Amino acid sequence: MFTGIVECLGTITDIQNNGSNVNLTVSSPITHELKIDQSVAHNGVCLTVIEIADDRYTVTAVEETLKKTNLGRLNIGDEVNLERALKTGDRLDGHFVQGHVDTVGTCISKTILDGSWLFTFSFPKSFANLIIEKGSICINGVSLTAFDVDDDRFTVTIIPYTYEHTCFKHLSENDIVNLEFDLLGKYFLRSRQLDKNTGI
Repeated sequence: MFTGIVECLGTITDIQNNGSNVNLTVSSPITHELKIDQSVAHNGVCLTVIEIADDRYTVTAVEETLKKTNLGRLNIGDEVNLERALKTGDRLDGHFVQGHVDTVGTCISKTILDGSWLFTFSFPKSFANLIIEKGSICINGVSLTAFDVDDDRFTVTIIPYTYEHTCFKHLSENDIVNLEFDLLGKYFLRSRQLDKNTGI
């Protein structure tokens, strides 16, 4: 479980195919604090540390993850948003994030304002019932609030700190991002579907 509050940026230093999977090696300032078998969110995707060497560590992205996220588009030298798993007793500054990406979205506009940035993203209409006005959304591992929500798009505001300390500073129109919709909304929708099916 994560919160969508990015700790730091990591840099992809090596990419190795392993059958249908891909091993990603990442250089990061938190490597010395990691342990084998620990979970780390990479652009919002929960991956397990399998190897550590100096300031670098390696994780494996399986075929299913590569199909549903933007990790398969990464190149050596790219930066990724990193967050370690939530510790019991920590403040929950973002919202509950599983690290299980639902789908990808596309940046359709980036607007520079006086002191902030507006990003608008499109997404598959089949997920429209999982996002609400002023609701939480996780984009590339960053907890944000959605507004101007429509059936296939929404907008978020990025403040300067978030822009400078996450991959949003590299994001441009037509770029693909990982989207995880609010966990509580998913459970609520599921319970309503079950109630409808059972006639309760």
